[in-house]
Amino acid sequence: MRRSLAFLAAGLFLGVLAAPAAAADGDEGFTITDPRITESSGLAASRQHPGIYWTHNDSDDGPFLYAVDSGTGKTVARITLKGIGAPRDVEAISIGPDNQIYVGDIGDNLGGTWPYVWIYQLAEPKQLKDQTIRATQYVVKYSDGPRDAESLVVDPKTGRAYIIDKKEDGGHLYEGPTELSASGTNVFEPVAAVDLWATDAALSPDGEKLAVRGYFGGIWYDWNAGKIKREGRLSVPLGQGESASFSADGTKLMLGSEGAGSAVVAKDAPGDSASKSPSNGGSSAEADGDSGGFDGNLKVGALAVAAVAAVMFGFRRLFRRN
Repeated sequence: MRRSLAFLAAGLFLGVLAAPAAAADGDEGFTITDPRITESSGLAASRQHPGIYWTHNDSDDGPFLYAVDSGTGKTVARITLKGIGAPRDVEAISIGPDNQIYVGDIGDNLGGTWPYVWIYQLAEPKQLKDQTIRATQYVVKYSDGPRDAESLVVDPKTGRAYIIDKKEDGGHLYEGPTELSASGTNVFEPVAAVDLWATDAALSPDGEKLAVRGYFGGIWYDWNAGKIKREGRLSVPLGQGESASFSADGTKLMLGSEGAGSAVVAKDAPGDSASKSPSNGGSSAEADGDSGGFDGNLKVGALAVAAVAAVMFGFRRLFRRN
């Protein structure tokens, strides 16, 4: 799919500044090496396969999920989903109770014109090998009309699904029905404002923290079954940041990007009392002062980043994705 020239420029500028270290368990970051994965738009840590992260392309691929070994960056299994229609714009993935995988075909890059989007659900396979698995397809609508979204989370305690829409001036957290229905339309209702242009989100394994990321920063919230309280900022790698997942043990926040050979960078998970932010009484994944979510070691490049941002916002309506 076509991407904004601004994001391509940002990726070239920042790529050398965000190279991750290799690790056996993914806690230090890794690089996705599978040439078939060119638009990794979602990330979810497996609960039953240590060190494995599930990801997917965002469009122009097919009904596929990839299991990536964080120790090597290599794909160890590709899952083909059956029982669903042709995916349209897959943007998010989350793992709920009982090792159920939820896939959000929820993107709408035309500004919110599709009358409905989809969520797919399937059981995470016990064996990691190329295989075909039947998925359940759910039709999703929003109570206040169509919209673009790239963030789907499933509460690890209740199994309830939530979506955050993607709006430049901030969006909302949408709550789905108590249980999704495959026989009717699932209406999602706005329940809380989210102060970010959200490109992905993740819930901690204990279901107590919500991390929301964007291209230039992030926010984390206390989470209580869909009720959120803003606690602090997140420091994220800059560029076309499209994915987020807590590590399986909840100690790290894994932040991915798009593009062939894309990096997944590990940050300390939010909530550590040692990183309390005096400005808001909360905490952040890194103490970043007034950097607005920027990494401290990127402050030296602030002017260049500002220039990239200016180009992005100036041309965003001329270079829309399909």
